[in-house]
Amino acid sequence: MLKTDKPRRGYWCECWTQDLANPTERPALHASFDAYSAHQADRWVAVALRTITPALSPDASHEAWTWLCEGRLKARAALLRRQPYTVTVTQATTRITWTIRPVIFLPLAHRQGTVLPACTEDFKPLPPA
Repeated sequence: MLKTDKPRRGYWCECWTQDLANPTERPALHASFDAYSAHQADRWVAVALRTITPALSPDASHEAWTWLCEGRLKARAALLRRQPYTVTVTQATTRITWTIRPVIFLPLAHRQGTVLPACTEDFKPLPPA
């Protein structure tokens, strides 16, 4: 790790869906985002909600707009206290969930100028099938 590289506080954001009609099916991850401020994190969810709202049913659209108008302030307050936050909208039999968790991002070590072990040359890519 370089001396200038330091761990940095931020938020890990994810968007999951789950088919409520098939409870044995595992939730599916659709997107993730690394945010470096509470504002970036809740804005990521807000942009996603605004984008999909026209395609939602009236009930799901109401859920989305309620969060956008009222819940977003609660989300921001929780994030500023470094608490996780979840936003959920249900469209027909699909539950869409956005999660925001406080994290510490660790810098990656630079590999330039580093001598790698000899075994790294032993691994070859598989030929195309």
